[in-house]
Amino acid sequence: MAKDPGTAAATKPKKRTITEIRQSKKTGEKMVYMSVPDYTSAQWAEMAGVDVAVVGDSLAMIAHGHPNTIPATMDMMVMHAQAIRRGAPNTFVLGCMPYQSYNSVDRALVNATRFMQDAGSDAVKPQGGKSQAHILKALVDAGIPTASHIGLTPHTVAMFGGFKIQGTTAEAAMKILEDAFAIEDAGCFMLEFEAVPGRIAQLISEQLDIPTIGIGAGVGTDGQILLCHDLLGVFTDFKPKFTKRFASLTDVAVTGIRDYVKQVKEGTFPDDDHTYTVQEAEFDKFARLLENRKQI
Repeated sequence: MAKDPGTAAATKPKKRTITEIRQSKKTGEKMVYMSVPDYTSAQWAEMAGVDVAVVGDSLAMIAHGHPNTIPATMDMMVMHAQAIRRGAPNTFVLGCMPYQSYNSVDRALVNATRFMQDAGSDAVKPQGGKSQAHILKALVDAGIPTASHIGLTPHTVAMFGGFKIQGTTAEAAMKILEDAFAIEDAGCFMLEFEAVPGRIAQLISEQLDIPTIGIGAGVGTDGQILLCHDLLGVFTDFKPKFTKRFASLTDVAVTGIRDYVKQVKEGTFPDDDHTYTVQEAEFDKFARLLENRKQI
């Protein structure tokens, strides 16, 4: 018999470690990452057995309504990371470093430290490969567990002319391969492919000793990541090709809110079951006091 959510919540999971994530490459265990923007979705992730809760800067869009991830700031990310840490205390938390928060070694070290020290994250993830290798290495050398993100990198999407698939030519795929090797050589424990053809991502992944995860990169990576609010049908502004809807919570929510609106308009909510009571004697006494007040 399947456990209900309450029972699942009572079972304390064991937080995954960097070593386990690294070893998943050899063991063949598919690691499940999910980008979560808040305390409640972090709770859902932990209850459901997600391996890594990601504090993605996509929350600038999901939680704040921006058109892209560029407006995410470190203050914003740390605040959300703190909430996610509280919501998933027994889950590995990966903080994504926002736009321009790692454009120098010194700045990267300061901001990565904020994720680790102020928010209690277990690791950080800037974006970029070969051009960012010195930044990645500096973070690793400072003792900060670090991952990276290549293929379609949202922080440089303007350079790509929009959200476009990467690595569709042999030359472009070779650049992604070189980026992947640079990330591995820098000492990162994992890398993410975004919007890369599945066969390309798989072949590159097979050349590496560190595990890979994919979003829009096929089934051949060592794990997968999706946004919680995408896969649950909470965020509905648009749906990327790589997103599968595993639920439609917006439909459920809107139906429930419409019913609430209807019952309030009709005067049927709140009913007796949702209203506090007072003893009859105290009510009568209050009524008399009110009447006396009117006569003064």
